[in-house]
Amino acid sequence: MEFIHYSVKDRIGFITLNRPEKRNALNFELVSELKAVFLEAEIDPEVKIIILKANGEAFCAGADLAYLKKLQGFSFEENLEDSRHLRNLFYQIYTLKKVVIAQVQGHALAGGCGLATVCDFVYAVPEAKFGYTEVKIGFVPAIVMVFLIRKIGEQKAKHLLLSGELISRDKAVTSGIVNQIVSREELESTVEDFAQRLIKNNSAQSLELTKKMIAEVQTLPLDKALEYAATMNAKARGSADYKKGIQGFLDKADLLW
Repeated sequence: MEFIHYSVKDRIGFITLNRPEKRNALNFELVSELKAVFLEAEIDPEVKIIILKANGEAFCAGADLAYLKKLQGFSFEENLEDSRHLRNLFYQIYTLKKVVIAQVQGHALAGGCGLATVCDFVYAVPEAKFGYTEVKIGFVPAIVMVFLIRKIGEQKAKHLLLSGELISRDKAVTSGIVNQIVSREELESTVEDFAQRLIKNNSAQSLELTKKMIAEVQTLPLDKALEYAATMNAKARGSADYKKGIQGFLDKADLLW
């Protein structure tokens, strides 16, 4: 791939944005490569957790300037198709069967902030700034809005989306965009240690089903959500992972008592 590096080590799939000279800005080709590599990682039996990271000073600066100029000549139908291209990537990451951790070593702005938003966990360095800056250039943070409101709630999302302001450190955490701020020196090891804890301690099937339920249960009426939850609970009880995990728990309990 031209703009992406992909590697696997110790059951972690590493997806690295590799367009540092353009601050890893998004264009059609980069989005296409991301879609392809996330699919590859999702079906790879050697991968249990995915880490999305980037080379260079910025995590992702949003849309490429040359690409934005190109879009000005598009018809409505062409712009709609292009918007769906990005929508499909965000939806793919949000609903991916495997947990995705964003390792943010620099600024994540506009579409780049959206890219981090749809990941399941976000770890960032203190210097990284986040912002949905589209309103400052007459644009709309349309696609990420759907996911951001789900993630942090309407009021917090409204402030970030309408102000377009850049936020950093403490506010990024308190707003719910970032899970943890980590020094640049410790970012990589901290993220990988967290990934390994998920790999060693948690069932892959349980992670997949829990992530799937989080995405789906929010759109259901209360009674249907509870019935859906009961159904998924019953299905999980019949799984091999459940039976193995429960037996291991019971064996430990017997030893303790």
